[in-house]
Amino acid sequence: MMVKNPSLYEINTRVWLREFDKDSEKAKISDVPISFWQNLREKGFDYIWLMGVWETTPSLVEKCCFQSFLVESYSRSLKDWEKPDVIGSPYAINNYEFNQQIGSADDFLKLKKSLNEMGLGLILDFVPNHFSAMSEITKSNSEIFLHSSRELVDQDPTTFFQSYFNKKFFFTHGRDPFFPAWTDTIQLNYFNPATIEFMTNILLKISNFCDGVRCDMAMLVLNNVFNNTWRGIIDESKFPKPAEEFWKIAIDKIKSHKKDFLFIAEAYWNLEWELQQLGFDYTYDKKLLDRLKDGKPFEVSEHLRADDQYQMKSLRFIENHDEERAVTSLGIEKSFAAALIISSISGMKLFYDGQLVGKRIKLPVQLARAPKEKEIKVVQKYYDKLLTIFNDGTFKNGECRQLEPIQVHPDNYSSYNILAWHWIYKNEIRVIVVNYSSETSQCRIKFSLPQNFDSNDVEIYDVLHDKGYIRTKYEITDSGLFIELGAYQGHIFTFQ
Repeated sequence: MMVKNPSLYEINTRVWLREFDKDSEKAKISDVPISFWQNLREKGFDYIWLMGVWETTPSLVEKCCFQSFLVESYSRSLKDWEKPDVIGSPYAINNYEFNQQIGSADDFLKLKKSLNEMGLGLILDFVPNHFSAMSEITKSNSEIFLHSSRELVDQDPTTFFQSYFNKKFFFTHGRDPFFPAWTDTIQLNYFNPATIEFMTNILLKISNFCDGVRCDMAMLVLNNVFNNTWRGIIDESKFPKPAEEFWKIAIDKIKSHKKDFLFIAEAYWNLEWELQQLGFDYTYDKKLLDRLKDGKPFEVSEHLRADDQYQMKSLRFIENHDEERAVTSLGIEKSFAAALIISSISGMKLFYDGQLVGKRIKLPVQLARAPKEKEIKVVQKYYDKLLTIFNDGTFKNGECRQLEPIQVHPDNYSSYNILAWHWIYKNEIRVIVVNYSSETSQCRIKFSLPQNFDSNDVEIYDVLHDKGYIRTKYEITDSGLFIELGAYQGHIFTFQ
């Protein structure tokens, strides 16, 4: 599992398990055949993220999951949805106990053991910012949550609420400061040392069942962000701003027990680097997705010139459960080029269940059922090839460096549409070239060949298109290898 540039496969567990149901008998995680996991391993995946396995509070669904904007999203995604299809967000967690409809603690220990034996790691969710608003923990540990008042509830009942269990307590819903509060959640108070201890212990418990955690909205609990979000609500006389970050304390604690345990941060707002410095192994690279969707090729290239350590700790994706499906947001042709880019740069790569067969519909996380979609054969064929190519030691463990596309003529500016980099591992070299534009483009690419290339003629093979070329060493190292690519096309070159 410990490779420098791993691949992660995300699964929306509650929905995906329905694929294994037998008549009226609902499948659990133990019913998934071993061949399913083996197939993912053979495709080159290193980690499986089972999203949404923790116990939630079904009694909140009626109260919180039929707001008009949610109902509209259900109708867009699942035309024939019915009330029983709405099971609530997996991110409004009751307690970090496994959802018994998915499996028991013993089932997950057995799964982890099986996955580890075949070289796969298991990633589970950790939601640091909040619990379900009806979590049993609000009864047993009310002090760890952010308290409010009756006056605040009267002023803003969408952000503040009276306890469902003890009417003398008033709490705060979890929120992202740029959006309305999540009314199915209760906000934790990270300026209370008891909260830090409690959540660190939760992580210690989770770490027994998996090889890493994907931390939901990780930046929300940074001291500055938390302070800015809840200034005026925090009782600063009781809870002054801590000197140390929760993430530093928690990550150090877990890694002192399990040094290879992975921390993956969902992160935005230019706080990725800060989270990396606090110990995160990988942070979301949403900026790359934004540039691949709406930016120019040179903006993608500039983004990939960031510090090497930042690149190595970035998680690349073109879709996940929060984002539109790639073939919908980008179109098939452009999504292929984007997939080639994220697959062939350093860092961790995430692929979402359904992406490899061209699913088009983004499903709200509150739904238990997905619409039936036809697989797109051309998409499936492309990803099968792509994953086979990148399941290779050079890409998993090598060093990646950008190459500079050179104009073929002073009046030809199409080289700015082309992105290129090479991978070197031991005496192996791979070169990736992508035309990330809608027009045919040309350039030359100069690069050095490994010292073991002593012949003047070099055999070049494009493994993406199964096509070979003979070029001279001089052309490659002096004038530059000539490249011409159609719209959103690419090469993956090997050399003999």
